[in-house]
Amino acid sequence: MGKETPDNQSVFRKIYSFLKPPPKWQFPVIILLGIMGGLIIHTFYISNAVSYLSDDPKTCINCHVMNPQFKTWERSSHGRFATCNDCHVPQDNILRTYWFKAQDGMRHATIFTLRTEPQVIQIKDAGKQAVQENCIRCHQNNIHPIAVRAIGAASIIDEGQRFCWDCHREVPHGKVNSLSSTPYANVPRLTPIMPEWLSKFIEEENSKK
Repeated sequence: MGKETPDNQSVFRKIYSFLKPPPKWQFPVIILLGIMGGLIIHTFYISNAVSYLSDDPKTCINCHVMNPQFKTWERSSHGRFATCNDCHVPQDNILRTYWFKAQDGMRHATIFTLRTEPQVIQIKDAGKQAVQENCIRCHQNNIHPIAVRAIGAASIIDEGQRFCWDCHREVPHGKVNSLSSTPYANVPRLTPIMPEWLSKFIEEENSKK
């Protein structure tokens, strides 16, 4: 008879025994894991991470650097019919949609956390392709098939791809190109991250001075 293979329970027990720290390190490890877990939860809370799963345009101004883009979109014709995701995220299937959002979100979070965002925000190549696809998807009834082929074809002059906004340059963000374009844009205020009880406590302490 062959040697019996261990069942799932014994496998999990071996993994647990391997990962379990020595007795003298168990308490410090628990404290360290608690601190790390708390920091992760706090980061998700202050970044309003759950909001990025939605299509709410206000999510895009969780970082203040997108205020000009939000305000110009809101005042445009697109502001009445399309959200940010309708234009800037692939819509052909749900897997590609959330994979794109995850990649873009991690890049944005890294840039905004390290404060390395440029004064002039430029769309990346992947974003250009997504916007181009969505332009055609929404306006396909108004575009002649020959024009669709011409948009995606290489130019005779520079052999570069043509995009819809090469002609429609001010749709929908106008001439906004930098963070200084609309410094006082009237945008929705973000929800305070400080707990209400702490805000009241600070106000009471300040009033005593």
